[in-house]
Amino acid sequence: MPLMPGAEPYHHDAGQIGVLLCHGFTGTPQSLRPWAEYLAGHGVSVSLPRQPGHGTRWQEMNRTRWEDWYAEVEKAFADLQGRCAEVFVAGLSLGGCLALRLAEVHGAAIRGVMVVNPSIALDVPLLRLAPLLKWFVASVPGVANDVKKPGVTELAYTRTPVKAAASLPGLWSLVQADLAKVTQPLLVFHSTEDHVVKPASVAIIRAKVPQATIEELTDSYHVATLDNDADRIFAGSLDFIRTHASVPLQRD
Repeated sequence: MPLMPGAEPYHHDAGQIGVLLCHGFTGTPQSLRPWAEYLAGHGVSVSLPRQPGHGTRWQEMNRTRWEDWYAEVEKAFADLQGRCAEVFVAGLSLGGCLALRLAEVHGAAIRGVMVVNPSIALDVPLLRLAPLLKWFVASVPGVANDVKKPGVTELAYTRTPVKAAASLPGLWSLVQADLAKVTQPLLVFHSTEDHVVKPASVAIIRAKVPQATIEELTDSYHVATLDNDADRIFAGSLDFIRTHASVPLQRD
């Protein structure tokens, strides 16, 4: 299946510190590419994989489930772990949920977690109906491109594949149930105006992960990594890595 131009994965080998970046549901690596390139430019080894079913056609995504997306980021984590002394994980939206799941599963093998507008809660009424809707409709209108900055477009599907979406509650329930296992340093960037993910996800993290640092973004919508607060996210994540890594960055 041909890829959308710009949906390609991104990898960069640098120093002993690695960061795995996970894109969101129906999105592509394009939404995190500037973040990945910023970190790479500061001596970080970066892995930004394309999750199965993403970046081609929404019909293909309907043949995948959350287990497929998680398996891809697990594979990328194992690869980084084999090449780097320390690994951080990060993600946008549902990619933030995948990053948190990695932290729950791998514990001390992950040095820290950075998430932007993470989605870990069933807070969209339509998704409650997805297990039933999947028998009647293949897709519904998409949630992509929630960006405040003029002239910026997120590369993502304009339709939400219902069968794929019907698998999300299982992932959310699992991640919520195991949040106490996230004992690593956690940095959360949260847009105060987000038209995709409701405040419930950050509220749950705030309540269940006491060491989490919540940074409010006041000039961006959901896809904040492409929005007006992107530079703040990039610089803040680099400071977070410098603070919590025990080995120096290649360019420090």
